[in-house]
Amino acid sequence: MKKLNIFLLGGTKDSINIIQHIKNNYESYILTTTTTEYGSKLAIEGGSDDTIAKPLLKEDIINILKEKSFDVLIDATHPFASHITQTSVSVAKLLKIPYIRFERPTTTFENIDCSNIHYVNSFEDAGKLISEKFNQGNVLHFAGANTMEDVLKNVPLEKFYPRILKVEKSLKKCEDLGIKKDHIIPMNGAASKEENIKLINNLNASVMITKESGKIGGVTEKIQAANETSIAVIMIQRPKIKELNKKNIVSNLDELDKKIKSYF
Repeated sequence: MKKLNIFLLGGTKDSINIIQHIKNNYESYILTTTTTEYGSKLAIEGGSDDTIAKPLLKEDIINILKEKSFDVLIDATHPFASHITQTSVSVAKLLKIPYIRFERPTTTFENIDCSNIHYVNSFEDAGKLISEKFNQGNVLHFAGANTMEDVLKNVPLEKFYPRILKVEKSLKKCEDLGIKKDHIIPMNGAASKEENIKLINNLNASVMITKESGKIGGVTEKIQAANETSIAVIMIQRPKIKELNKKNIVSNLDELDKKIKSYF
């Protein structure tokens, strides 16, 4: 197989695993895009040859792919980053470049009590449900900085505690929304069940918000902690992306290998 030039849309733990796997098994050049310097640092440490650490517009992606003659576009962005997935599908189609979507499997929650989980389709709906049914205690937001604004349309600031990466972009978003510094919970990777329980108890939380982000996102540990402390979980369901062709989706590294080899 020839040396592969790979354009990787990253910013997730999945993308780091992909970088390491490809570098161990293929002669390759990998350019990884992330939206933050922190994500870029992790990609370089994982073995990516180069990175771009900023959000990219459709035109940016087109220009980069044309300039360096990439062989394949691998989209390993977060399951909830639907906009970039829609964009990458259309770009790959436009440029006639092979496209692979690496999508972590949904969580099955086997042997876990799911009676405390309330499913909604959006973060604004999550805020509405909390204001109507779970407004007694504080709210733990375990769903990233970019989703806070929609929740806060219906949840008071004084009850809102987000767990976020302490990077400049996220902290600025908190500041812009009026979230006090002592309400910000620093995050370093997925938390354990015990860490989640401690937070729930210390902050007198009555509800947590999370995404259906799969096992790698620590969602199981969140639900277990909620069950042990008898609080509600508002779970935002994954967006359905109609542009995605199922045959282009892989969910593990073995499937990724098969897909790459089918192209080359």
